[in-house]
Amino acid sequence: MKQTTERHKVVILGSGPAGLTAAIYASRAQLDPIVIDGPQPGGQLTITTDVENYPGFANGIMGPELMTEFREQALRFGTKIVNVWIDRVDLSERPFKLFAKESPDSEEITSVIEADTLIVSTGASAKWLGIPGEAPVPEGLGGNGVSACATCDGFFFRGRPIVVVGGGDTAMEEALFLTKFASSVTVVHRRDDFRASKIMADRVKAHEKINILWNTEVTEILGEKEAGVTGVNLKNTVTGETSSLETQGVFIAIGHKPNTDLFAGVLDMDETGYLITEGKTMATNVPGVFACGDAQDSYYRQAITAAGTGCMAAIDAERFLAEHAN
Repeated sequence: MKQTTERHKVVILGSGPAGLTAAIYASRAQLDPIVIDGPQPGGQLTITTDVENYPGFANGIMGPELMTEFREQALRFGTKIVNVWIDRVDLSERPFKLFAKESPDSEEITSVIEADTLIVSTGASAKWLGIPGEAPVPEGLGGNGVSACATCDGFFFRGRPIVVVGGGDTAMEEALFLTKFASSVTVVHRRDDFRASKIMADRVKAHEKINILWNTEVTEILGEKEAGVTGVNLKNTVTGETSSLETQGVFIAIGHKPNTDLFAGVLDMDETGYLITEGKTMATNVPGVFACGDAQDSYYRQAITAAGTGCMAAIDAERFLAEHAN
């Protein structure tokens, strides 16, 4: 197959809320952006059911439907969206080069996408346990009682018993937040002490709504598509004893991993892999490269904040192009 080369003023890598918002702003600025879908078109909202905290939808909206609206709005203003797999990048000079394959399993580079500016909106992926019942519906109960975001989904579990899996600060924050809604919160941790900061751990241990199962791991999430989650199977990591626990929600809180491996050693990132941006801008350490959304934000991780940083990245790219016009 003959290799093709295309050059664009703005290339946006990732099509979640951040990437598509960047596309809307860039296309309205007549910059003719191209969006590269990536491995999960639409981002994490495509595996989310009801979204009730995104402004403008008084009665809520399904996650996949919301991302379809984002996508259609970007296309309306002239955004080009392609689905290829970026194998590697060269950010040593402008235009930047992205080497694309048709799929992750392909060996042949089929196209080189050149970018005068690059917006990285590759998102982050929740770390999962990899146990039965955890996968997204319809294969499992993900999005139907299983979640990795208490802020997003806690409201749906008002008056219900909930399980939180994890022992770090993320798990502590999720557990404490969920006490606002749940009838009870059971924290399941595979060790005999939390890895979280002492102040967070102490708050969890002292909370009247929170029960802790030490030296325990969840081995299976139980339930059905219609009824949602009904319980979990557990195993004691010391004795090997097994048991079951009734619950109506499971929150996996073992952390997130930003999808930034492609830029390791090139773009500045923290120890976890979140891209570092400069001041109040979305600029990275490479002039002309901007980062937004969950690839850059380890703190808020919300659709609305991702969209906001997508807007900022597009405006930053527009101003960069104006200042570096050939």
